[in-house]
Amino acid sequence: MSQEQRPATDRSSAPAQAEGPRFAPLYRQVKALITDRLQRADWKPGEPIPSEVELAARYRVSQGTVRKAIDELAAERLLVRRQGRGTFVASHLAAGEQFRFLRLRMDEPSLQDGLPQEGDFEAHDPLGAPQAMDEDQAGGRWIRGERLISRINECRRLKAPAEIARLLHLRAGETVVFIRRVLELSGEPTVLDEIWLPGARFRGLSAERLSTYEGPLYALLETEFGVRMIRAEERIKAIAAPLDVARSLGLAVREPVLRIDRLTCTYQDAPVEFRRAFCSTSRHHYFNELS
Repeated sequence: MSQEQRPATDRSSAPAQAEGPRFAPLYRQVKALITDRLQRADWKPGEPIPSEVELAARYRVSQGTVRKAIDELAAERLLVRRQGRGTFVASHLAAGEQFRFLRLRMDEPSLQDGLPQEGDFEAHDPLGAPQAMDEDQAGGRWIRGERLISRINECRRLKAPAEIARLLHLRAGETVVFIRRVLELSGEPTVLDEIWLPGARFRGLSAERLSTYEGPLYALLETEFGVRMIRAEERIKAIAAPLDVARSLGLAVREPVLRIDRLTCTYQDAPVEFRRAFCSTSRHHYFNELS
């Protein structure tokens, strides 16, 4: 059997249990082995992984096979290639990754208001991901020319409602962490978030910790609880703002808002967050680029 036909194995791992027949292409097997190391946090977010040459020797495959596996993981934003420096584990602390799931953008000036002036539009990632944010001396972070501030209204532990338990794959009555917060953009309440997290994964998460943390929520969950948000699916619906939402966002009751339901998963598509966001569209819109 040639090297490229032999099933890939990780020489650095303990003897593995039987995994059943291997029908995946060899690079997919290598991709699965690397993903397993990422999930076990053998290589932590922000850290470099071994070189392609080292991985090829470890898995007894060609360097080209390793490169193809890494290419797919980079396309899925699990790894990041840095020219001249190597390949790193993606992190929510990295520029371009902070708030990459936040898709709200400020409305552009209409032509009837005159041509936009220099600086009205901020540079953006072609995929719609927010750019890196700088700390402001008065607090908050900057995103596309707007200062973002998160205000925590509530953080408590409670028994998961039936629908939340179903979405997060929890047992009935299992504990969840419930967070309610308002995101302000340029000093105006813009998003009301209601967030549900599995209690067992996030022991010790409190309103005090959330209020004192300077970075994005996903970076906190990654660095302090070892949970990386990998992908999310969203369902968007226009609704009339209920009374509590209208009060939180400073809107008239039944004023139109966007309701965005997001289910976020970590490795192996395990759900680790359900979020319901109510978004004011008086100055912002939801942006997504399809290709």
